[in-house]
Amino acid sequence: MVKKISTLALAGLLALPAVAFAGAGGAAGTSDIQAQVDALTRQLEQLKSEMAKVKAAPVTDQSDRISALEDRSETWDLASRIQWSGDFRSRMDYYTRDRIVSPDGGTTWNTVTDKNNSLMTNRMRLDLRAKALENVEFKGRLAMYKTWGMQSTPEDNAGFIGSFPNFDGNATRTPTDSTLQVDRAFVNWNNIGGAPVWFSIGRRPTTDGPPNHLRMGSDERMATPTAYMDWPFDGISMGYAYNNLFGMQDMPGRVRFCWGRGFEAGVTQDNTGINDTDFAGLSWDIYKKGNRFLYAQYFAAMDVFNYPDFSDPVLAAFASLAPPDGYGERANIGNIHHTSGVYMDKYENLNYFLSAGWSRTDPNDRGMLSDWSSGVPNTESENGYVVHLGARYDIPDSLFKVGAEYNHGSKYWISMSPGHDDLYASKLATRGNVYEVYGIYDIPGGEAISKFGKAFIRLGYQHYDYDYTGSMDWNTMPFDVNDNAERFRAMMSGATIIESADQVYLTFEAAF
Repeated sequence: MVKKISTLALAGLLALPAVAFAGAGGAAGTSDIQAQVDALTRQLEQLKSEMAKVKAAPVTDQSDRISALEDRSETWDLASRIQWSGDFRSRMDYYTRDRIVSPDGGTTWNTVTDKNNSLMTNRMRLDLRAKALENVEFKGRLAMYKTWGMQSTPEDNAGFIGSFPNFDGNATRTPTDSTLQVDRAFVNWNNIGGAPVWFSIGRRPTTDGPPNHLRMGSDERMATPTAYMDWPFDGISMGYAYNNLFGMQDMPGRVRFCWGRGFEAGVTQDNTGINDTDFAGLSWDIYKKGNRFLYAQYFAAMDVFNYPDFSDPVLAAFASLAPPDGYGERANIGNIHHTSGVYMDKYENLNYFLSAGWSRTDPNDRGMLSDWSSGVPNTESENGYVVHLGARYDIPDSLFKVGAEYNHGSKYWISMSPGHDDLYASKLATRGNVYEVYGIYDIPGGEAISKFGKAFIRLGYQHYDYDYTGSMDWNTMPFDVNDNAERFRAMMSGATIIESADQVYLTFEAAF
């Protein structure tokens, strides 16, 4: 603006002699013209001096402001490069089960009802992500999960919370105390060599896999593997994304090779003691576009332990007792092969899915799925199967969603799901049937503050109808809970005989 004004002023001053000369009719003398030129020269010099003063002051102020803005922008960049989100859940559970006992050693059987009228829990999770480089990104999650009124895991006659005592495979997934623990932490190196290829390493996103996100109130997939592989573990993966499958156009998907460590044995003498337990397999999004999702996976658990490294030394001591009181000295007992898949889609307001799985044991001479009442380990391979189907209907023009699910597991079915979110017992590990109905109410709390924002109340009911004992146990033979002779063998093997269970849960949840 200063430059524009000064230019106009200078042009006006230069035009004055011509105007004055014209006004004098050309008759003015030489002395008059010289006087006017001298006066204009003095005025021009004065104007230059004033312009220099005006120009000098704002330049200094402006440079200071620019420097301050540059300093602030660096601070803003450091703050904005980490993206935070999270969720909070308060949950109340009512749980009861019918347990079969024999007070006289097996000739008569009684039903005992175990119950917890109200178990209250709080869970808080903080998610963060940040880029180290354009194609190198960190993702993590911290979690606190505790029971109201306790700084430890509640254990009572209704059984262990979560089916397992605390160990690495259910860390942050079982109520413990109010400390924040690392739930997920991994780095992705994307776009390797400019190709749709990536490498990832760290604590894996392997809990709450599809199709569990439907009943958990999320419209997005929350983990890589299917829900049958619900196990937090540390490992790596390498993946490739494609847009055309086997030459078929517009068929997007991705495939990954995954490897992880399920148990670290430490330093041992060569060819003696226990080996590490590792996972390895393929995870394949065969087709994923819009609401349609077709997925399959295969993995092997190699050198499976008979029991993990429990964090409680007292429990570890009991587990080390000889069968049937415990599992004996910690040892590798063989391999487990696992294959599963899920198909999901949506028709108008109806979300639906069908999922199935197959497990196969490959025991060594220590045996798997053994009848400890006979004292002879089972070294034969056993096959197990599962089916899981369900639907969720999002009621139009309302805040309500309703859903129902059913799953059935066969006698030898093994689900790798110690990190499940069913609190007492993993429903997808059940050798028998589980029926579940639930409703979700989206809280009308105004507009979402961010893309992550949502809040809802969830009410659900689960009924477990067991056919066989030992769900998710690969050590002990499954026994028929409805057969008296099988019940006796189960009792002699140290198995708990649960006939049925019922659970009601109510949650208040907010994502932010």
